[in-house]
Amino acid sequence: MYEYKSEVLYTKTKWTTDKVEDNDLFELDNLINQRAQEGWELVTYSYMSTSLQLKGATLITFKKAR
Repeated sequence: MYEYKSEVLYTKTKWTTDKVEDNDLFELDNLINQRAQEGWELVTYSYMSTSLQLKGATLITFKKAR
C-alpha cells in the first residue's frame, strides 16, 4: 500500500519546446532530490500551461510505501 503526495512547482516563464530556463530545471531537480531523500518516489508529472498567463506550473506526484 502506498501513500501519495502531489505538489505544484511554478515556473518563472511558460515553457515551450525550445525554451526552458536553467533555474526552473534546477528547482525541479532540487524538489525531486529533496523528496527522494524523504523517501518519496516520483510517480508522474504534468506541465500545466494556459494561453492567458505568463507563468506555467508542473504538477508532480510522488509515492512512498506506508
